[in-house]
Amino acid sequence: MTSVPTPAPVSSRELSNPPRDGITNLRFSNHSDHLLVSSWDKTVRLYDASADVLRGEFMHGGPVLDCCFHDDSSGFSASEDNTVRRLVFDLGKEDILGRHDAPVRSVEYSYAAGQVISGSWDKTLKCWDPRGAGGLERTLVGTYPQPERVYSMSLVGNRLVVATAGRHVNIYDLRNMSQPEQHRESSLKYQTRCVRCYPNGTGYALSSIEGRVAMEFFDLSEAIQAKKYAFKCHRKSEAGRDIVYPVNAIAFHPIYGTFATGGCDGFINVWDGNNKKRLYQYSKYPTSIAALSFSRDGGLLAVASSYTFEEGDKPHEPDAIFVRNINDIEVKPKPKVLPNHPA
Repeated sequence: MTSVPTPAPVSSRELSNPPRDGITNLRFSNHSDHLLVSSWDKTVRLYDASADVLRGEFMHGGPVLDCCFHDDSSGFSASEDNTVRRLVFDLGKEDILGRHDAPVRSVEYSYAAGQVISGSWDKTLKCWDPRGAGGLERTLVGTYPQPERVYSMSLVGNRLVVATAGRHVNIYDLRNMSQPEQHRESSLKYQTRCVRCYPNGTGYALSSIEGRVAMEFFDLSEAIQAKKYAFKCHRKSEAGRDIVYPVNAIAFHPIYGTFATGGCDGFINVWDGNNKKRLYQYSKYPTSIAALSFSRDGGLLAVASSYTFEEGDKPHEPDAIFVRNINDIEVKPKPKVLPNHPA
């Protein structure tokens, strides 16, 4: 992809009361500017990102590796203590929805299926009915073996994409979970770090620890598969050698379909995937970008600046959450300029 100069920074603010240890994920609500944040400090925090108010804090039995909203009154979390939990914001309480046999790495809520989906290092997916009551057996809908530990998941409509260790990618239709609709191997040579579905439902982006992103499509026809590609990012040359950084986070803009990537280099880039161009690069953050999330209207971008220990245990900047105001120039695809033809 072609690159552009780094522009001047725009309005950005740091949220008060950040987590006390590494941030694992953050997500905006689909209904408001509420922001849910999971952390290694064993908490899930609920913020009003616009007002910079901490609205709730939920303690878990171990580090929290992922979180997601159900609606503005409740959410779900995935913990290193093997549990999937339901968070009830107004009551300030949480309860255990279900368990895995190993740490739970990813959790998603499907509006299409009305189910919670959890992915674990026990090499399984589990689907839960959050309306179930009176025991775990009543909430568990099904257990689905995976080829390896689950690293990242993403949903769009009835489609679920699961990325595991060993570069496996399973694509499911939530209406028939008996077996994957497709099983693929990542086109990237190194460990998958993040997978995110395109908002229009046609495919997904996959990032790796080796400074690359792959753009993939669900349609297996030859014409559509010819459109897939991968590109290098989050790397620099220093003293004649290439320094490559993991790409930890991908977030799609909900209106324009462009996307942001965040890397261990502390930079966020915004890309126009259709035209294979970088639209924007924000000024460097204090440390690694651990997670990214656009608000429901694309007007805000939440950024987790949190060291991800890619260089081992060393002194690093404190964990912080920044919220940026987004301008169209940063995220809107530029129109193609057609060449002039003689009459």
